[in-house]
Amino acid sequence: MRGAGCGVRGGSEGARRCHNRPVSKVRLAFVGLLLTACGGGSPSSPSPDASATVTITSAGVSATQLTVSAGSRVTFVNNDTRSHNMTSDPHPEHNDCPEINTVGLLQPGERRETANLVTVRTCGFHDHDDPPPGGNRWTGRITIR
Repeated sequence: MRGAGCGVRGGSEGARRCHNRPVSKVRLAFVGLLLTACGGGSPSSPSPDASATVTITSAGVSATQLTVSAGSRVTFVNNDTRSHNMTSDPHPEHNDCPEINTVGLLQPGERRETANLVTVRTCGFHDHDDPPPGGNRWTGRITIR
C-alpha cells in the first residue's frame, strides 16, 4: 500500500509530493554533476597554451614572436646546458613587463611560467646575463591581445 496521497486520484497535491521527491533528487544529482564537469569549483589560474612556450637552447630562443590572449601565461623552458636569466626589456631596468621577470634564473632543464599577462601590449624579453646586442639570440617579443 502506498503512503497517504500517493496514487490517489483526487489528491493531486499528495501525488505531486510523492512523484517530485525522486525527480528532485535526480535533478540535484544532475546539477551537481554539471557543476563538477563544468568546473563549478574554485577558479584556477590560467593554464599555458601549448603554443605559448619559449624554448631556450644554445642557438637562442624559439619562438621569438608570440601572441597570447590577455590573462595568459607563457612558459619558458631551458633546454640549454647553461643557465639563462630571462627578464623583461629594457636592459637593465626590466620594467616594461614585470610579469616576465617572474621567470628569472632558469637552470638547465628547468621551466617556469610568467605571471598572468593581463595588459594588452607588446613585451620584449632577453637574457639578463647575456643582454643585447651580444645576446640577441636570447631575445624575443610577446604580444598580448
